Amino acid sequence: MYKRRRTGSLLILLPGILLTIIFVIYPVIRTAILSFESWNGVANAPKHFVGISNYISVFTSPKFWLGMRNSLFFIIGGFVILMPASFLMALLVTSKVKGSGFFRTTFLIPVMLGTTAVGLMWTFMLNPQFGMVGKLAEIFRSETVPNILATPVQNTWAVVLVNEWMYAGYNMLIFAAGLVAIPEDIHDACRIDGCTGIKKLFYVTIPLCKNMFMVFSVTCITGCLKVFDIVWAMTRGGPMDSSTTPAILLYTEGFQFKLMGRSSAIAMILLILGLVISVVLNSTIFKPDENL
Repeated sequence: MYKRRRTGSLLILLPGILLTIIFVIYPVIRTAILSFESWNGVANAPKHFVGISNYISVFTSPKFWLGMRNSLFFIIGGFVILMPASFLMALLVTSKVKGSGFFRTTFLIPVMLGTTAVGLMWTFMLNPQFGMVGKLAEIFRSETVPNILATPVQNTWAVVLVNEWMYAGYNMLIFAAGLVAIPEDIHDACRIDGCTGIKKLFYVTIPLCKNMFMVFSVTCITGCLKVFDIVWAMTRGGPMDSSTTPAILLYTEGFQFKLMGRSSAIAMILLILGLVISVVLNSTIFKPDENL
């Protein structure tokens, strides 16, 4: 009977295991091998083993560290702007405030628009000639209209803010799931003990949403390390690579300059960095309470 159940369980798991091996494990292994080779991406072209030369080229490239700096800007924006905004939005939509259903739908609209649509929309709005920025400048009689997306550093922060605006609704759902999962008995106990308002928020609600903050932190950091679509839609990493990210470098090195080995090295660096950060977060800041 035990063998029969074990065989049945393996048969049920087999499709998922095969899909994981084919679409996750195998590509990662091939990318790791390719990161030590030189290849121009042509199917029949020879591959030459170059050792760690690709990694040395990446780590000594100013573009890579500029991209990492821009990814850091995204991470800072995620924790300073996106996390509190998403949590407050979750508090609003899970409360019994009148009209919370309207806010729930409104907050999710940017996510449903799609990254390319959002990027193009904000690109037009920030255009100094005919966009929202230009019109506001006309209203306030301003003689100089800044081209934000063409100014280094400013263009990166502009994309960061657009990214937070877009994904606030998605992360709101993560925090809302945690807030809804808090037992009603705890809310009743707080009311009886006089723990309400800000005191309840910091001593009860936020600690009980610890797992949601962990999920947000991991997805935020890993997402910021590999951010590509919103930056590509708005600035394409320019001008002069001022708003580039490691993911954009991965794309340009591999598909524009045909340096597949160097592109694979960037991919492996991002994979390892994301795994290390996730493990460190789970084992330190979000370490499970052994007393529970």
